Amino acid sequence: MREHHSNKRKYGWVDQWAKMTGERAKIDAKVNNTYIVYATKDGLVKEFPNGEVIPYTVAH
Repeated sequence: MREHHSNKRKYGWVDQWAKMTGERAKIDAKVNNTYIVYATKDGLVKEFPNGEVIPYTVAH
């Protein structure tokens, strides 16, 4: 018999895993007094442990 899961994604666990990974990155950044970088709809940003978020720019 074939099961039908129309409201569940086959790899739905990935969403939870990604959230946990992001939370772990924030914890590590706080412990090491650094920042995390992630993508938003407006581009890459840096987020500092104090909650400050600024655009990420690469200095050459």
